[in-house]
Amino acid sequence: MHESRAIFVAFACRMNTFLQKFANSLSPQSDPVLSNAGLSGERFVAKIRLILTGGLLIIPLVNTVFFEMNRAEAVVGLSLTITSFLLSIAAYILAAKGRATDWLSFASSFFDVSLVSAALAAFLFLGEPHTAVNSKVIFEGYFLAIAGTSLRYDRRVCLSAGILALLEYAAIVFFTARHWDLNSEAYAPYPYGMFSWSAQISRLILMATASALTIAIVSRSQKLLRLATLDPLTALYNRGYVDERFAAELSRAQRHNQSLAVAVIDVDRFKTFNDTYGHAAGDVALRSLGSVLRQSFRQSDTVGRYGGEEFVILLPETNLDAAHQKLETLRKAIAVAPISLPSGTSTPGITISVGLAVFPTDGADTAELFASADERLFQAKREGRNRVVSGDAVLAC
Repeated sequence: MHESRAIFVAFACRMNTFLQKFANSLSPQSDPVLSNAGLSGERFVAKIRLILTGGLLIIPLVNTVFFEMNRAEAVVGLSLTITSFLLSIAAYILAAKGRATDWLSFASSFFDVSLVSAALAAFLFLGEPHTAVNSKVIFEGYFLAIAGTSLRYDRRVCLSAGILALLEYAAIVFFTARHWDLNSEAYAPYPYGMFSWSAQISRLILMATASALTIAIVSRSQKLLRLATLDPLTALYNRGYVDERFAAELSRAQRHNQSLAVAVIDVDRFKTFNDTYGHAAGDVALRSLGSVLRQSFRQSDTVGRYGGEEFVILLPETNLDAAHQKLETLRKAIAVAPISLPSGTSTPGITISVGLAVFPTDGADTAELFASADERLFQAKREGRNRVVSGDAVLAC
């Protein structure tokens, strides 16, 4: 007995140390694509959690009102389900209205894991220690909680929730084994089975394996998500992702009565550039432009290649003057940046024309805003290229 207990404690400690070291190797979540995907997953989990806790709330209410049952058991069950339901409502509201935040994903994942632990610990209060350590139905809730972390698209959340599940369950088992003689004949015929340290170690191994599997799933999903949203040549967002963010940012701007600037950019005389220097040089020019674009805007901005030599930029919470100045600075930087050709020579560089529109002045929906920005791009082309046009204002070289 003592030897099995020592093995259990040693295994739990070593597993925790290993997982913590692995956590240190995971880089912070900073990719907006993954953050937005994680928020979408958070909303889905919050909705399912709210439905489940709402359904579970009915059981103790019905038992308390219509059936005779142990008062302590009724109080514990009702308190646990009411608390869970209220916290689920709070999590759902935060997920539905909030932006992508790390703390929300961590907090809600920890809540899911701790909810399972609280349900097991409640049986200790009710004097049913075997249910706490041998329950098959409630224990499997850990796997649902761990699996749900994969919807956050964040390996840190998967790992942290896995560690918490291991520590909480190990604490419940160790506490129960110290305070109850679980294999005493007083508990015969052992409806939940006799206590075994080897069985508990197996459970911990399964939980650790589930955590590792969710991390592997998220890592693979992150790679596929990046491939699905990024343009392979410029490493900017592709048209599909830009359209999705355009709708989301406009909806947010409408809710909070904020401005949203939309810029459409086109490389001047790009066909002539390709005909003169070759298509390989054209690819170099687009990659160079993509690099400048990535470095010129905030993480909250969306910069994407819309097709060919056309690019679109979304600037949330940015008014006309601020957006115009940013784009003018960009235009000047691109105009003086030389392009290193594959042959080893360099060209004077490329220039861009920009059309700019701002919500709500230039349109009430995505179609109107894009049409306004596109029309101003054509105006910039007609007036000589290498300039920024927004409304009646024009800045040229």
